[in-house]
Amino acid sequence: MAVEATSAGAILFRDTRGRREYLLLKSRPGDWEFPKGGVEGDEELQQTAIREVKEEAGIDEFRLLDGFREDYDYVFEANGKTIHKTVHLFIAKSFEASAELSNEHRDLQWRDYEQAVNTVTQDGPREILEEAHEFLDDLEDEDEEE
Repeated sequence: MAVEATSAGAILFRDTRGRREYLLLKSRPGDWEFPKGGVEGDEELQQTAIREVKEEAGIDEFRLLDGFREDYDYVFEANGKTIHKTVHLFIAKSFEASAELSNEHRDLQWRDYEQAVNTVTQDGPREILEEAHEFLDDLEDEDEEE
Protein backbone atom coordinates (compact mmCIF):
# COMPACT_ATOMS: atom_id res chain seq x y z
CA MET A 1 0.00 0.00 0.00
CA ALA A 2 1.29 3.45 -0.89
CA VAL A 3 2.14 6.06 1.70
CA GLU A 4 0.37 9.38 1.01
CA ALA A 5 2.50 12.55 0.96
CA THR A 6 1.55 16.16 0.27
CA SER A 7 3.78 18.95 -1.02
CA ALA A 8 3.13 22.55 -2.01
CA GLY A 9 5.09 25.12 -3.93
CA ALA A 10 4.87 27.98 -6.37
CA ILE A 11 5.47 28.84 -9.97
CA LEU A 12 7.49 31.97 -9.29
CA PHE A 13 7.75 34.67 -11.95
CA ARG A 14 9.32 38.09 -12.31
CA ASP A 15 8.88 40.87 -14.83
CA THR A 16 12.16 41.86 -16.46
CA ARG A 17 11.93 44.82 -18.82
CA GLY A 18 8.36 43.92 -19.72
CA ARG A 19 9.15 40.24 -20.17
CA ARG A 20 7.84 37.56 -17.81
CA GLU A 21 10.38 34.99 -16.61
CA TYR A 22 9.85 31.88 -14.49
CA LEU A 23 12.23 30.47 -11.90
CA LEU A 24 13.31 26.86 -12.42
CA LEU A 25 15.38 24.84 -9.97
CA LYS A 26 17.43 21.78 -10.89
CA SER A 27 17.00 19.04 -8.28
CA ARG A 28 19.79 16.71 -7.18
CA PRO A 29 18.45 13.87 -9.38
CA GLY A 30 18.50 16.32 -12.30
CA ASP A 31 14.85 17.30 -12.78
CA TRP A 32 14.02 20.93 -13.51
CA GLU A 33 11.14 21.97 -11.26
CA PHE A 34 9.57 24.76 -9.22
CA PRO A 35 10.24 25.53 -5.54
CA LYS A 36 8.19 22.99 -3.56
CA GLY A 37 8.37 20.78 -0.51
CA GLY A 38 6.49 18.76 2.04
CA VAL A 39 3.81 20.19 4.29
CA GLU A 40 5.14 20.44 7.85
CA GLY A 41 2.91 19.96 10.90
CA ASP A 42 -0.45 21.65 10.50
CA GLU A 43 0.66 24.14 7.85
CA GLU A 44 -1.86 25.32 5.28
CA LEU A 45 -0.82 24.65 1.67
CA GLN A 46 -0.18 28.38 1.08
CA GLN A 47 2.09 28.52 4.15
CA THR A 48 4.11 25.59 2.83
CA ALA A 49 4.44 27.23 -0.59
CA ILE A 50 5.62 30.52 0.99
CA ARG A 51 8.16 28.75 3.21
CA GLU A 52 9.51 26.67 0.33
CA VAL A 53 10.01 29.71 -1.94
CA LYS A 54 11.98 31.39 0.86
CA GLU A 55 14.02 28.25 1.63
CA GLU A 56 14.70 27.01 -1.90
CA ALA A 57 14.95 30.28 -3.85
CA GLY A 58 16.16 32.67 -1.14
CA ILE A 59 13.45 35.16 -2.07
CA ASP A 60 11.56 37.04 0.64
CA GLU A 61 9.80 39.72 -1.40
CA PHE A 62 7.04 37.95 -3.29
CA ARG A 63 3.27 37.52 -3.25
CA LEU A 64 1.04 34.52 -3.95
CA LEU A 65 -1.64 35.45 -6.47
CA ASP A 66 -5.27 34.71 -5.63
CA GLY A 67 -7.39 32.44 -7.78
CA PHE A 68 -4.85 29.85 -8.92
CA ARG A 69 -4.04 26.47 -7.41
CA GLU A 70 -3.45 23.33 -9.44
CA ASP A 71 -2.10 19.95 -8.45
CA TYR A 72 -0.43 16.91 -9.94
CA ASP A 73 0.59 13.59 -8.45
CA TYR A 74 3.14 10.87 -8.98
CA VAL A 75 4.36 7.66 -7.39
CA PHE A 76 7.95 6.80 -6.46
CA GLU A 77 9.92 4.37 -4.32
CA ALA A 78 11.88 5.49 -1.25
CA ASN A 79 13.42 3.32 1.46
CA GLY A 80 11.51 0.28 0.22
CA LYS A 81 8.16 2.09 0.42
CA THR A 82 5.87 3.24 -2.35
CA ILE A 83 5.06 6.95 -1.97
CA HIS A 84 2.06 8.58 -3.64
CA LYS A 85 2.78 12.32 -3.63
CA THR A 86 0.34 15.11 -4.47
CA VAL A 87 1.91 18.49 -5.24
CA HIS A 88 -0.15 21.69 -5.07
CA LEU A 89 1.25 24.63 -7.05
CA PHE A 90 0.35 28.30 -6.65
CA ILE A 91 1.55 31.30 -8.67
CA ALA A 92 3.81 33.83 -7.00
CA LYS A 93 5.14 37.15 -8.25
CA SER A 94 8.70 37.93 -7.19
CA PHE A 95 9.63 41.52 -6.41
CA GLU A 96 13.31 40.55 -6.32
CA ALA A 97 15.40 40.30 -9.47
CA SER A 98 17.65 37.48 -8.33
CA ALA A 99 17.33 34.17 -6.52
CA GLU A 100 19.79 32.27 -4.37
CA LEU A 101 20.63 28.59 -4.85
CA SER A 102 19.91 26.39 -1.82
CA ASN A 103 21.84 23.23 -1.04
CA GLU A 104 18.79 21.20 -2.14
CA HIS A 105 19.37 22.07 -5.80
CA ARG A 106 22.25 22.02 -8.28
CA ASP A 107 21.25 25.00 -10.42
CA LEU A 108 18.64 27.71 -10.90
CA GLN A 109 17.62 29.66 -13.95
CA TRP A 110 15.12 32.36 -14.85
CA ARG A 111 13.54 31.40 -18.18
CA ASP A 112 10.97 32.98 -20.47
CA TYR A 113 7.85 30.91 -21.09
CA GLU A 114 9.02 29.06 -24.22
CA GLN A 115 12.32 28.10 -22.58
CA ALA A 116 10.65 27.18 -19.29
CA VAL A 117 7.99 24.95 -20.83
CA ASN A 118 10.72 23.11 -22.76
CA THR A 119 12.97 22.79 -19.68
CA VAL A 120 10.55 21.51 -17.00
CA THR A 121 11.22 17.78 -16.83
CA GLN A 122 7.91 16.26 -15.70
CA ASP A 123 4.56 16.42 -17.51
CA GLY A 124 2.50 17.40 -14.42
CA PRO A 125 4.35 20.61 -13.59
CA ARG A 126 4.77 21.44 -17.30
CA GLU A 127 1.00 21.30 -17.84
CA ILE A 128 0.44 23.47 -14.77
CA LEU A 129 3.01 25.99 -16.08
CA GLU A 130 0.97 26.17 -19.30
CA GLU A 131 -2.19 26.87 -17.26
CA ALA A 132 -0.37 29.41 -15.06
CA HIS A 133 0.95 31.25 -18.10
CA GLU A 134 -2.57 31.52 -19.56
CA PHE A 135 -3.90 32.65 -16.17
CA LEU A 136 -1.28 35.44 -16.03
CA ASP A 137 -1.97 36.45 -19.65
CA ASP A 138 -5.68 36.74 -18.79
CA LEU A 139 -4.85 38.86 -15.72
CA GLU A 140 -2.72 41.18 -17.85
CA ASP A 141 -5.53 41.49 -20.40
CA GLU A 142 -7.96 42.45 -17.61
CA ASP A 143 -5.52 45.08 -16.30
CA GLU A 144 -5.18 46.61 -19.77
CA GLU A 145 -8.95 46.79 -20.25
CA GLU A 146 -9.50 48.73 -16.99
